[in-house]
Amino acid sequence: MALQAGGNADWWRGAVIYQVYPRSFQDTNSDGLGDLKGITRRLPHIASLGVDAIWLSPFFKSPMADMGYDVSDYCDVDPIFGTLADFDEMMAEAHRLGIKVIIDQVISHTSDRHPWFIESRSNRTNPKADWYVWADPKPDGTAPNNWLSIFGGPGWEWDGVRRQYYQHNFLTSQPDLNFHCNEVQDAVLETVKFWLDRGVDGFRLDTVNYYFCDKQLRSNPPHEPDASDGGLDAPDTNPYGMQNHLYDKTQPENIGFLKRFRALLDRYEDRTTVGEVGDGARSLKTVAAYTSGDDKLHMCYTFDLLGPDFTAAHIRSCVEASQKVVTDGWVCWAFSNHDVMRHVSRFALTEEERPVIAKLAISVLAALRGSICLYQGEELGLPEAELAFEDLRDPYGIRFWPAFKGRDGCRTPMPWEAGKAHAGFTSGEKSWLPVPYEQAALSVDTQEDIDSSVLHHYRRTLAFRKSRPALIDGEMTFVGTNQDLLAFTREKSGEKLLFVFNLTRKPAEFRLPDGMALGEPLAMPGFEAVAGAGPVRLAALDGFCARVSAGGASGDVLSKLLDKVSDAEPVEGDEGWRQIEAR
Repeated sequence: MALQAGGNADWWRGAVIYQVYPRSFQDTNSDGLGDLKGITRRLPHIASLGVDAIWLSPFFKSPMADMGYDVSDYCDVDPIFGTLADFDEMMAEAHRLGIKVIIDQVISHTSDRHPWFIESRSNRTNPKADWYVWADPKPDGTAPNNWLSIFGGPGWEWDGVRRQYYQHNFLTSQPDLNFHCNEVQDAVLETVKFWLDRGVDGFRLDTVNYYFCDKQLRSNPPHEPDASDGGLDAPDTNPYGMQNHLYDKTQPENIGFLKRFRALLDRYEDRTTVGEVGDGARSLKTVAAYTSGDDKLHMCYTFDLLGPDFTAAHIRSCVEASQKVVTDGWVCWAFSNHDVMRHVSRFALTEEERPVIAKLAISVLAALRGSICLYQGEELGLPEAELAFEDLRDPYGIRFWPAFKGRDGCRTPMPWEAGKAHAGFTSGEKSWLPVPYEQAALSVDTQEDIDSSVLHHYRRTLAFRKSRPALIDGEMTFVGTNQDLLAFTREKSGEKLLFVFNLTRKPAEFRLPDGMALGEPLAMPGFEAVAGAGPVRLAALDGFCARVSAGGASGDVLSKLLDKVSDAEPVEGDEGWRQIEAR
């Protein structure tokens, strides 16, 4: 059962959050676009996973140049998604099912069709003249500095009416708000209050470190590559990564605004925030600054686990770095979201390996210390969709095609029913993005009937996490291994659990460190790695969990462990071991 709405101010700590991308979740009016009524209809599926909250990507009024991340009215629903009444109905049903509702807040920029920008660009003397980042050109007519847009090209756009440039970190139709102006902060917080009064439980803050830029508009220096570049914010096909973004984001003034944001939330019960931090190699330091104490954000996530690496060394490095740097804050971990290639396609080497990777990845994620975020469809093991150029809708992908295919491949509609057109997503003639056959074959109704499916594994794994207090907010300590294994303990209230994951394609053995003795092995869903009096034996892409006892293992425990050893079967063509239960 998911956490009940209300009554626990720290409900977000260790919570499982399920991201819904509304236009791809469920269509109910046959226009080929998902809507709020569709989310309401499918909430029982989300509740069946055992998650604690949903995070809704933007559904506000928007020209949809960037699929809703270009807002023209923060306090209304875009007609393609429905109405405010539809939102209220959806939220009421979510709360009835024990699911919290977190909504996106895209406040670093607006649409160029927002009334604020229309007024701001009208002249240099209107009441909102300084609500956006305006700057005079250099004497030769070029932009005031070298800042770049993540979506390609310069980060400045010329406006012929004001005869000035305005800053945009993304599309030219997404002008950046000027948070140095207190009236802008006040206006933004009023829109936040609108949704708090309506009953939302929290906010995911898009590009939370982009709110302020350098007042002097100094140019960024070139980026000097180093070993910590794993957290860069743009693909290497994008020149954005060639700069060290010292001045166009992550300014110290942001701390003050986040304190104002938190002070507003603290006037309401049981609310939370999760910030998206894209700050290159500095991301964890930024997370630490934004989540320290109890007066700013509750938690943040970075892009560290959203890349191509799924190795013990990489995961341990990311988590240990967060433990070292974010000492007084909370991290939210994820392998997928609406901005990156689906992790099954990033991590799996073959099509046959995808369900195994899907199950292993959620088992690892569920064992980490922190809150975790799931992205719709990953509970089905969906791979990235391969789309033709003419099917693309993402301006980022269109701009950098074919070197970078953009984000549409992870945004294709959710497959519900394999036997229906568009896999049950819409009854309309066409969906906004196509539903590939390989995704339709992994539909919800298909997997409901297969006990060993990825879907059932997600449910069991999240139930396993929820049943162990140590996995919600217990301490986490890494254990040294003799091989490329991910091993750590989670501990709380006298219970200490050992987790060992083999993320390689070869069998491996884990030898207990001196002073550690195994207690009762726990049935971690989907895995049956074996242990005897000696090492824990793991198959390729395998996992193991057991209690850690203060002394040596008892005779009964040793007997159980040895029984598992005798029952285990060799891997075909190898002398290693595999788990007994089919994954």
